[in-house]
Formats: sequence, C-alpha cells, structure tokens
Amino acid sequence: MNFCVNCGHTTTDKIPLGDQQLRKVCTTCGYIHYINPKIICGALVVWENKVLLCRRAIEPRYGLWTLPAGYMELFETMEQGAARETREEAEAEIEIEQLYCMYNIPRIGQIYVLFKSTLLNGKFGAGEETIESQLFEEENIPWTELAFPSVEQTLRHYFEDRKTHHFPMHLETLGTRLDHTG
Repeated sequence: MNFCVNCGHTTTDKIPLGDQQLRKVCTTCGYIHYINPKIICGALVVWENKVLLCRRAIEPRYGLWTLPAGYMELFETMEQGAARETREEAEAEIEIEQLYCMYNIPRIGQIYVLFKSTLLNGKFGAGEETIESQLFEEENIPWTELAFPSVEQTLRHYFEDRKTHHFPMHLETLGTRLDHTG
C-alpha cells in the first residue's frame, strides 16, 4: 500500500507510537493502515446423516469439494455470514445449531469459523460459485478431492464426534502447507 486510503498521499513503513508492528503510515495525515486477518464463515450442513458439499466453480481450487463458506461481510454476524454463504453457494436454507470449528491460519491471514447446521426441507442447489452440490454419506466423501485442509479437518471431527453424539467446539491452528487457503 503505497498511497493513503484516507488522503491519497504516500505512505511510509513505520512503527506507530504504542505499537510493536511495522505499519504503513501516511506521510501527510498520519493515518495508520492496519491489515488484519480475514474471517471466513461457513457451515457444516447435515441432512439425514449426510453432509452437504459444494464443488467449486471458482479459483482457488476450482472443481474441488468444499463446505459452503466465504468471507464475512461488514454489518453481519458470523451466523448470518454462514447462512448467507450457504444460500449463495448451495441455494440452501439452514438452521444453525452451534459453533463447531474455528481454525487459525496465520500463514495466510485467515480465520475460519464453521457452524454445525441442519439443512431445512432437504432442498439445495448450485449457486453461481458452485458447479454442483451433493449430500454425502461418510463412506462416499471424496477425500482426495477436498479443496482445503479446513474442510477435511471439519469432516473428520464431525464423523468422529458423531460416534458419541457429542459435538464439542474445536479450536485449532492449521499447519504450514503452502496452498492458497486453509
């Protein structure tokens, strides 16, 4: 970021007073440009012992399977974001049951928040960012075609937790693999 978003003048690298991080600071108005992690919200959608996956019609990871999820928008809650992303990607309405998985992915500046949810009325489709959506039983999950480590980890937690009917919240930091997203 070479120019200030506040006044348009040039920025310089500087550690602001009271801070410990190098930031871009405007040389004219002093505006400090903070770059913070992005929040991705989504849903693990369950219907009759099956989970809903979407085959991506966009990059990154075009053609691979994922949970409906995406960037949180301003002025919405994480739950609203998860429900909106599910509507947009899978044309499905959900009832959110609980916060289920949260992943720190510091190497790409993202935080994934996934809610365990129930598909309402069993209806779903494919939105503009989705080639197709499908309900999968555990034995039919396309494990080698999953788009992101966060998707695989969430599914593994779910199928393990389902054995005991106890679904605790999982908080983890995902590894150092150098793919595009978590």
